[in-house]
Amino acid sequence: MSELGDGTRCVHAGLPEPAPGQPFLPGPVFAAPYHLDPWQGPAGAANGYGRPDNPTRRLLEAAVGELEGGDCRVFASGQAAITGLLLTVLRPGDTVLLPADGYFPVRAFATDTLEPMGVRVVFVPTVGPYPTLEGVRLVLVETPANPGLDVVDVAALADLAHAAGALLAVDNTTATPLGQRPLDLGADLVVASGTKALTGHSDLLLGYVASRSAELIEAVTLWRNATGAVPGAFDAWLAHRSLATMDLRLGRQSANAEAIAALLAGRADVTGLRWPGRPEDPAYPVASTQMRRMPGVLSFDLGDADRVARFIDAARLVVAATSFGGLHTTVDRRAQWGDDTSAGFVRLSCGVEDTADLVADIAAALDAAGPIN
Repeated sequence: MSELGDGTRCVHAGLPEPAPGQPFLPGPVFAAPYHLDPWQGPAGAANGYGRPDNPTRRLLEAAVGELEGGDCRVFASGQAAITGLLLTVLRPGDTVLLPADGYFPVRAFATDTLEPMGVRVVFVPTVGPYPTLEGVRLVLVETPANPGLDVVDVAALADLAHAAGALLAVDNTTATPLGQRPLDLGADLVVASGTKALTGHSDLLLGYVASRSAELIEAVTLWRNATGAVPGAFDAWLAHRSLATMDLRLGRQSANAEAIAALLAGRADVTGLRWPGRPEDPAYPVASTQMRRMPGVLSFDLGDADRVARFIDAARLVVAATSFGGLHTTVDRRAQWGDDTSAGFVRLSCGVEDTADLVADIAAALDAAGPIN
């Protein structure tokens, strides 16, 4: 379906062929065991046991795979997907490069789990500089990075990694497959949290790994099935249902981010504004070429924790919550979670509210919060 538009692809991704009397998207199949053929056993049907086999999950995997342009396996959460990928690919003695400015639980997992296993972990900022990749097994980047929103040239990094014999994995959570398709840019693997903008309703946890390598997908599948890191049938069904509106949701979120960035850029009481869609942003030269659309997430600094709290209290349409990509506009003060950001640093995730309402509310809330101390 690659020749079709994003909205069309999202609406039709992974759906079975139309059949009279059947729903567009079949309801979730709840089963642990299934009936087995008494003669052939599990070889007689696609479903044998609920951990490796579920038709609702397979439809979702087909849908996300169509959007990413590869084969897909879904996991119980984004963290389950990324840790599953790392533990599938890496062995004692291997070297992995991870983003120094990416999602902090991944850094903690690397320090607490990978290093004691004998994996050499090297942290590199998203925009580099990158060391020599000779002897490196895997390079993982998150672009745009969460929460700082730096962007790396995926195609150039893929060439660098492959020349050294390394694999490149790209965390596509912030961009989504509508924002960029890393496999098209040369990445070997895509990993993402579907909890966020992919499904966008703040009502489920989901992760996935996608690749065009049958060998890598088989290894990821074996690891997932052995560890049981699968999403439930209802979560898989909710996620597939939500994909249909992704193009519409992202369109409004991106437009809201552009308008809010313009507002914040003109205020002296806001510092450190980052949004890859601004021509003034350091990420813009790469993002404007590499990305098909800009994310609905931006970051900035309000000076200190108290001012962030006053801003949120004064807002009518902006609420405090972690995660991002949902229908409601949220602010997350990342330092409260132990992330290595300043006390006043916030990540703002734009919802789908009317743009004029959101801009007016944020402007009034900033006024009410008072000046930077």
